[in-house]
Amino acid sequence: MSSSIIQITIEYVKTALKNSEGGHDWFHIERVWKNAMLIAKEEDCDMELVQLAALLHDIADSKFHGGDEEIGPKTAANWLRSQNYPLDRVDRITSIIRAISYKGGANEHEDHSIEFHIVQDADRLDAIGAIGIARTFNYGGFKNRAIYDPSITPNLNMTKEQYKKSTAPTINHFYEKLLLLKDLMNTVSGKRIAEQRHGFMEAFLDQFYQEWNGQS
Repeated sequence: MSSSIIQITIEYVKTALKNSEGGHDWFHIERVWKNAMLIAKEEDCDMELVQLAALLHDIADSKFHGGDEEIGPKTAANWLRSQNYPLDRVDRITSIIRAISYKGGANEHEDHSIEFHIVQDADRLDAIGAIGIARTFNYGGFKNRAIYDPSITPNLNMTKEQYKKSTAPTINHFYEKLLLLKDLMNTVSGKRIAEQRHGFMEAFLDQFYQEWNGQS
């Protein structure tokens, strides 16, 4: 069943996310899926669960559905059930999807499985480095946010609701989320990859401020 459920899920996700915002489209899913498989090679895990959770983790992102945090898990569960996927495994996948979101910090969650840790790391890796920078500015443009405003300082103590409703300039997002992710990684390989991508973001910000201030 493994290869067939993976393939039909890929086709389902491609269709479902065909018109999605550029940072949360099929290509985001594909990158997270590939990251997850890369990390999973170094872990003792259920590879099928990892792949399905990665493929379905953003099938209905709450930020595009009025903040409804249950629509993603429900959509994923409905799809898997429609394919007669074992219900106990559906529950494990929806547990991962429900727990994976950043939600303004290292949120409490009930899923402590290695499969969850792998998929969360894979998703976080796509939020940092060169791709993370591109996605951040793409979403900022999508929301018509300022690129940078020196008078608006990053808020490092936001509640979950403040984080979800924030309209701060895009540069602030680096400090409020992206630069924090390196130290929130779960797996050895996730931490290793994050270290390099984190350094790239720091170099980008150094260059950004030099250009902003007319220094280069």
